[in-house]
Amino acid sequence: MSEKQSHLNGAYYGPSIPPKSQAYHRHGRGSDPLGCCCGCIFSLIFKLIMTAVVIVGLAFFIFWLIVRPNRIKFHVTEAHLTQFNFSNDNTLHYNLALNLTIRNPNKKIGVYYDRIEARAIYEDQRFSTYTSTTPFYQGHKTTNVVNPVFQGQQVIPDTKVLSEYNEQKNSGVYEIDVKLYLRVRFKFGLIKTGKFKPRIKCGLKVPLTQNGSKSLGTFETTKCDVDYFKSI
Repeated sequence: MSEKQSHLNGAYYGPSIPPKSQAYHRHGRGSDPLGCCCGCIFSLIFKLIMTAVVIVGLAFFIFWLIVRPNRIKFHVTEAHLTQFNFSNDNTLHYNLALNLTIRNPNKKIGVYYDRIEARAIYEDQRFSTYTSTTPFYQGHKTTNVVNPVFQGQQVIPDTKVLSEYNEQKNSGVYEIDVKLYLRVRFKFGLIKTGKFKPRIKCGLKVPLTQNGSKSLGTFETTKCDVDYFKSI
C-alpha cells in the first residue's frame, strides 16, 4: 500500500491547465494619435467658423435695427416720344425724352452717384444709349431728377422687330424698355462703402406724340425694378 501511495504522490489526474495567453495589441484607427489630432483640429475650425457666422449675423442684425435701410426708388414720371418709325432700309428713327425720378427714402444713408448709363431697348434690340458721367450726391429723404434723351437712328436688321412694330403702330403706343446701369456708393455717417453696380429696368408703354398732342392715350408713371445683385 505504501508503494502505491508513493507512486501516486507526483501525479496529477485533473483537467489540463491551459497555457497563459500572451497579450496582443492590435493597432487600429482608434489608437492612431494623428487621427485624433486631425479630428480635434477640424472640430476647432468648425466651432470657429460657426462663431464667426453668428457674430457677423448678429452685427448685421444690429446694424439693420439702427439704420433700417430701404431700397432706392426709381420712377419714370414723363415720357415724350416725338419720333419712332422705320425707313425702308430697316433703320429706326427715334426721339425719346424721359423724366426719371430717383428717391432716397433713407433717414441715415446718403448715396453718391458716380455714373449713370441708360439704354433704350425695343424688342430686345438696343437702339440708343445715354450716359451721365457728372457725379452727384443724394442726401437723406430727397428726390433727384435725371433727364435721359435718346435721339438718332439705328439699323435693326431683325425682321421680327419690324413685324412687332407694325402691330404696335396701329395702337400708337410702343413698348420700350429702359435699363439703367449705375455706379453708386453709400454713406452712413462718416463711413463710405465701396462701389456697387445696381441695375434697374423700366418697362414703358409710350404713346407717340404727333403735332404736340398724344395720338392715343397718355403716359402713366411707371415704377422701375431695382436689383442690386442680379443682372436684369
